[in-house]
This record gives sequence, C-alpha cells and structure tokens, in this order.
Amino acid sequence: MTNGKDLALSHIGVLVGDQQEALEFYRDVIGLEVRADLPLGPLRWVTVGPAGQPGIEFILETPSMVPDPEQSAEAQRRLAAGAHGTLIFVTESVDETFARLRDAGVRVTQEPADQVYGVRDCGFADPWGNFLRFSQPLG
Repeated sequence: MTNGKDLALSHIGVLVGDQQEALEFYRDVIGLEVRADLPLGPLRWVTVGPAGQPGIEFILETPSMVPDPEQSAEAQRRLAAGAHGTLIFVTESVDETFARLRDAGVRVTQEPADQVYGVRDCGFADPWGNFLRFSQPLG
C-alpha cells in the first residue's frame, strides 16, 4: 500500500464546450504547447501544458467524455452555468502577461494587484468560465 509519497500529479481535466476552440484558445492565446491530439473512439484526446513543465498536462475535456450518464449531465449543467475550474500559472511579469491577454480579448476578472500572501497576480476567464490566474512572487 502506498503512503502517498510516490504520487505525482500528471493530468488535470479542464471542462470545455468545444475541444477545437479550447485548443486554439489555450495554444494560441494563452501560449501552452499541445501535448496530445488523438482520436479516442468517437471522441478526441486533447492535452496541453506549459512548455517548461513537461510532466503536467491539462485535458481539454467535454461533458461527452464523462462515461457515466448522470455525471455527464452534471458536467453539462456545470458548463452551462460556467465551468468554474481554476488554473494558476506563475509568470515572470504579471503586468506584461495581463496586457497581452487583455489585448487578445480574454475576459478580465481581476486587474494586476499585489496580494498580502506575497504575489502580484491578475485573473481572467476562459470562454467556458474557468478561472485563469497569473502570478509572480513579490520582492
């Protein structure tokens, strides 16, 4: 039995409404690299991740990828209400990242601000309501 010390995070699901649109958003606007884009039966397995972290991938998943019908329906309801997952990225310059994404038309949820917990950060939302935060350590 494992005590948890041998565990490492490799994949995180991000609920999206359209995989192609999500791929273009996360690759072309956010700047993540494509890790996989493969057929998965009638579905598609699409993952992206930060170039500097090859061991972590975000699965761009739709409600139809959830095998249990009740959970798939719940995922569809969450998507309709705004998926509301959260991804937090570290960046070298919050202000430059903020300007780039704002100018690309990404919906702003918080302008850059210094936080009491030691970072300067800002917030955006993807087209499905997932929160994207970008931070840099203060000092």
